[in-house]
Amino acid sequence: MTLTHLPAPDATPAPRTPDSPRSAARWRPYAVPAVVLVVLALLPYSALEIPVLFDGRLNSPGSLQLIALCLVFAGLALGYDLMFGRTGLLSFGHALYIAGGAYGTQLAMTELGLGLLPAALLTLVLGTLAAVVLGAISLRTLALGGIGFAMVTLAFAQAGAIWIERNPGGLTGGEEGLPLHTAGVPEAFVGVANTVNVYWLALAYLALVAAVVWSATASPVGRVWQALRDNEQRIAVLGRDPFRHKLGAFVLASALALLGGIVHLLVTAGATPHSSTPEFTLTLLVMVVLGGAGTRWGPIVGGVLFTYLDQRLASWGIGSEPMLILGTLFILAVYVAPGGLTSIRLHRTRRSAARADSRSQEHR
Repeated sequence: MTLTHLPAPDATPAPRTPDSPRSAARWRPYAVPAVVLVVLALLPYSALEIPVLFDGRLNSPGSLQLIALCLVFAGLALGYDLMFGRTGLLSFGHALYIAGGAYGTQLAMTELGLGLLPAALLTLVLGTLAAVVLGAISLRTLALGGIGFAMVTLAFAQAGAIWIERNPGGLTGGEEGLPLHTAGVPEAFVGVANTVNVYWLALAYLALVAAVVWSATASPVGRVWQALRDNEQRIAVLGRDPFRHKLGAFVLASALALLGGIVHLLVTAGATPHSSTPEFTLTLLVMVVLGGAGTRWGPIVGGVLFTYLDQRLASWGIGSEPMLILGTLFILAVYVAPGGLTSIRLHRTRRSAARADSRSQEHR
């Protein structure tokens, strides 16, 4: 009996082309952020006029100032969501670190004679160390339940707000706040003519926060944070230290808030006592819930939309109390989309996928 030896099939896999489905799926999560970043970076070169939404051209100082403020609050909301939406920590003291970044940098320039960059670095280092201490103290109250952590952070924030309002030694300016110390700031960030540079700085801050938050939540540590939010006891049984991971999320979010306070100081050309109040933290919470807590784009959408409406409602002549109108709109938005505005598209995508699966099963 003669055996016929057939040639063995070529076991070498075909080279993967850049346009293969797997390669395209790998780069898909980066495509939308990259496009958004490029569009926003090129916005100062656009002379487009949108009559109702903006008073002037998109590249006018007033429009760029408004958009820059929206970008800053989008970054602040995204950083706050790292604690609230990703880890399940409800803090009412996040504004303490935002105000610390603004006032700390301002005082380092005026009292110590430092330039903007050394003052910002000193503020970040000292503020982060303070976040480690205050975060450790606050997290120890979690044995009493989540409300204990919220109340302790509220107490710290209230103490900071009272200290700023009392204006000890004339350092904080009291209710009037502190104007930007332009002598310590590079000329590129001072004046109406340099609004575009401040805008790019705000955009860079948002891009940095997004990169840090999205990378951290996609890492193994980020998955532990999400597991802590869902079931802390299971994490402890698996040998993970819940306290250490929660403290890491708290410190990272606080450091991003410190940096946001520095950028907010430059965008608004001053440090205001309102940024230290618990109401300021509550505003960030509303932004996160409005857009969608624990989602990729939710805090950004909520921060931009809330800040824009807060700045523009009065100019539209809709009402003298923008917060009343914003509160009403927030209630309606939560009623329509309990999971946030970004959850609407997510639900539609899931429904489409479910319909496609059902159709494929019927064909089978």
